[in-house]
Amino acid sequence: MPSFLRRMVVALVVFGFVILGYPPQNAHAAIYSAVQITNSGSGTIMMAPGEVKTITTTFQNTSDFTWKNDGAGYVSLYTYGPKYRTSVFDPGTWLSPSQVKRMTESSVVKGKIGTLTFQLKAPSTTGTYTETFKLASELYSWFDGGEFSLKIVVKSSSASASSKSTTSTTSVSTTPTSTTASSASAALTMVSANKVKAVAGKAITLSAGFKNTGKTSWKTYGLRAPDMNIASAGSFKHASWKSDVVTDVTSTIKAGETAYVTFAITAPKTNGSHTVKLQFTANGELVDDAFVSIPVEVTGGAAEAITAPKDETVDDGEGTVAYITEPTMRVGVLIVDEETDDEVVITSAESDFDVKDLEGNLLAEMKAGQSVTAAWNGKTYTFDRGKGVEKVSSGIRFLPKTVNAVMTVTNFDRKVTRGSSFTDNTFRNILELRYNTPNDRTWLINELSMEYYLRGLAETSNISPAEFQKTLITAARTYGFYHWTRATKHKSEYFHVDAWLDQVYKGYGQEQRTPNLTAAVEATRGRIVTYQGATAITPYFSRSDGRTRSWDEVWHGTVPWAVSVSVPCDEGKTLWGHGVGMSASGALCMANQGQMYNEILKHFYTGIEVEKKWE
Repeated sequence: MPSFLRRMVVALVVFGFVILGYPPQNAHAAIYSAVQITNSGSGTIMMAPGEVKTITTTFQNTSDFTWKNDGAGYVSLYTYGPKYRTSVFDPGTWLSPSQVKRMTESSVVKGKIGTLTFQLKAPSTTGTYTETFKLASELYSWFDGGEFSLKIVVKSSSASASSKSTTSTTSVSTTPTSTTASSASAALTMVSANKVKAVAGKAITLSAGFKNTGKTSWKTYGLRAPDMNIASAGSFKHASWKSDVVTDVTSTIKAGETAYVTFAITAPKTNGSHTVKLQFTANGELVDDAFVSIPVEVTGGAAEAITAPKDETVDDGEGTVAYITEPTMRVGVLIVDEETDDEVVITSAESDFDVKDLEGNLLAEMKAGQSVTAAWNGKTYTFDRGKGVEKVSSGIRFLPKTVNAVMTVTNFDRKVTRGSSFTDNTFRNILELRYNTPNDRTWLINELSMEYYLRGLAETSNISPAEFQKTLITAARTYGFYHWTRATKHKSEYFHVDAWLDQVYKGYGQEQRTPNLTAAVEATRGRIVTYQGATAITPYFSRSDGRTRSWDEVWHGTVPWAVSVSVPCDEGKTLWGHGVGMSASGALCMANQGQMYNEILKHFYTGIEVEKKWE
C-alpha cells in the first residue's frame, strides 16, 4: 500500500482520539516546581585555575508528587542559559557535558529537601564567570523555580594586582575599556520579553541573545547603560549594576555563535511608558548598532503627566507582566514521498521569493509565479529553477520577500491523493525541505507565526458559536505553545507539531474558508491556559456521558487541573473519546447558553487562569 494511503488509514483509525485532544507525551510536566534552600558559597565560588571543588545545592519539593532519582522522570541538574550548554567547568565526572548530576536522595516527598552535589573544575583562564543550571525531570519538564546561577571567580593565588603582564593577559575587566565603537559586529537575535508591565520599583530579570556576526571571537561580552544620565538607562539602574556596567560575562563566543546575557533592571518610579535601552559590549568595547530596547509600562508609582494607555494584560500577582515575542511555529505539513513523486514544486502567486540553504546562503531569487522543484535524492538535496539540476549540501528554504505571503506546493493536491474536498496546498510564509536520518524521511515544513498557524487549524467549523470557537482556539494555542516551549516531541524531525496527528492544520485554504475562526483567533490573541503560572496542557475530546474523567482515571498520575467535572448537557449520552479535560459537545452547549469562553475553560480545567503571553 502506498505510504500516503497508509497515512490516510492511520488518520481515520486515530481520528476520535488524536484530533480531539489526545495528550502529548509527558503532558503533566508543567507542575514540577521547587524552591532553592541553600547554595555553596551563597552563589559565589572562588577557585584557582585547574582547581576542582565540590558544590552542594538543596531544593524544597513544592510539586504535588514525589521526586525520584531513578526511573521515569528522575530528577537531575542540567546546564542552562542556554539549555544543554557545554560548560568549561565540567571536570569529566558529570553525566554528560550538559547533564551534571542526579539528585542524591532516592526520593523526596512534597515539602522535603532534595540535595544535588557535583564537582566543578576551573579553566586555566582567570576571570569572573557565571554558570547557570536548572533542575529537570528527565523527558518530562524543566522545574519552575529550579534555575540558579553561580558566580565563579577564577584567580591565581600568585597573581599580583600590580603585575602588568597579568593584567594584560589574564585579568578580566568588568568595565568596558573604551567608549569608542568596537571593531566587533553583533546582531540581536532574541529577548525574553518584547514588552514589560511592572509596579514602580519592581526588580525585573530579563535575557537577550546577540550573534557574533564578525570574524573574530569574543572573550568577554555584556551590556552597558550608554549614558547613566538619561532616563532610558539611569532610571532603570539595579543594585547588581557596577556603575554603567549592567552585566559582564567571560566566555569565548566564536564567529557565528550566539552569546546569551541575563540582566536585571528596576522599574522606574514614575507611572507611564518608559523604554530601557542597553548597548552590547564585546571584548570590553561598545558594539555599533547592537542594542536591546524594551518598553516598560509602569504602574503603582508617582503620577505621570499624561495618563498612560491601558491594555488587557493581567498582573501575575508580583506586579510584573513580561510579554514574550510571538512564537514562530514549525509545522510538518507533508512527508515528501511517492504522493508527490519524491519532490516538491514551490511557487508563490503573491510575492517574489528567495531560495536559501539552512545557513542562509542565497541559492536563487525567484519572481512571483516562477517555480522551483526541490528534492532529497537519498544522498543530497537538489533544486531546479529552470537552469538544470543544482546540488545543495543542506536543507532548502523558500522565503517569500513579503512576510506571510502565501506559498503554493503545485504538485500536491489532497483532492487527487487523499479524497479531500479541497486541494489545501497553500501555506503562509516560509517552507523548508528537510530530510532526517532517525526516521529516514523527508518533510516539507511550514514556518509561520503562532497566530497564523491557528488560523489554518481545522479543529471546529466556521458556523459554531463565537465563544465556543474562542474556547477551542485558546485550547489549541495552549497545546501549540506547550510544544513550542519544549521543542522535544518532533525534535529529531526539526519541527514542533505535525499537521494531522497533533492538531489538524490545513493552511491558508482553511483560513480562507473560516473567517469566523480567524475572528476568534484575533479576539483571543496571545492567550493561553495556565495553572499556577505554568502552561497547563488542555486535552479535549468529543463528548462525555455526563461527566469528564480525571487524568488519573485514564492516564494515571495527578494533574490538578484535569479532574472529573459534571457536564449536564451530556447526561444520557454515550462517551466518545478519552474523556479527560473538555467535552467539545458540553462546551458547545455552554456557549449556546451564553457562557463566555474563559468561563467554559475554567469549568473544564479547574483552578486555571487565561493569561496573555504576547501582544
